[in-house]
Amino acid sequence: MGLIATAPVQAGIAVAVLLTLGRPILFRQRRPGRDGEIFGLLKFRTMRHPETEHDTDEQRLTSIGKLLRASSLDELPSLWNVLRGDMSLVGPRPLLVEYLDLYTHEQARRHEVRPGITGLAQVRGRNELDWQDKFDLDVDYVDRRCLLLDLTILLQTVHTVAMRRGISRSGYATVPVFSGREGDDDGER
Repeated sequence: MGLIATAPVQAGIAVAVLLTLGRPILFRQRRPGRDGEIFGLLKFRTMRHPETEHDTDEQRLTSIGKLLRASSLDELPSLWNVLRGDMSLVGPRPLLVEYLDLYTHEQARRHEVRPGITGLAQVRGRNELDWQDKFDLDVDYVDRRCLLLDLTILLQTVHTVAMRRGISRSGYATVPVFSGREGDDDGER
């Protein structure tokens, strides 16, 4: 139903991305899902292709990309991942594959459930949270998940997106790279 309801908006965004960034319109990236199984996450593209190997995400992020991220409209294609069963509407956000070997046993518990388009960490601070706080909230969700919690998170997501909270951590396009060490802000994604 979400795909049908958002089809006109997604079509308009696709045209805007095509006109401003060209092809491809969608960004596909391998991400770990439930039990660490890898799937292809879909999002609208928000960045230019890198011109040099030293281009940062912040340099590549376009004005339309900033708007799509601020409104979370770049996430709409992820509804296809929900339809396919790779993701759920609510759950820990799927992070990068290269992080899998860096998690502690407790942090890796986030993979006991399907990843979500939104989650507890997204409504409690999103990208403003440090990594350990995100992981703590992800595991808290795994331990407490139920329909009422999912509905609460979905309602809070609407408020968080409308208020444009937590879009990025200060000084980063989104967040620093997770290195497995607390407080290590050596890169960005």
